Amino acid sequence: MSVSLHAHVTAVDTDGGAMVLLDERTGKYRQLNPTGALVLRLLLRGGTAEDAAAALAERHPQAGGRVGEDVARLVEALRRAELLRD
Repeated sequence: MSVSLHAHVTAVDTDGGAMVLLDERTGKYRQLNPTGALVLRLLLRGGTAEDAAAALAERHPQAGGRVGEDVARLVEALRRAELLRD
């Protein structure tokens, strides 16, 4: 999966590893917690959803098998908000 932010989206890292996304068309901000920001950074660098899930599973072993679903939900939410594109 190769993804990028839409041209109308600006991403800014915040303290603590979080990230803020600004949709310049609407003026709406969306904040990703450090876990969501990690996933997005990996994807934007060319990683796959599986790479992101593996990174999350390593950081949060207690999450068990749900990390793949969590990554998929985040990606889908960013696409629906027209922030992320393939």
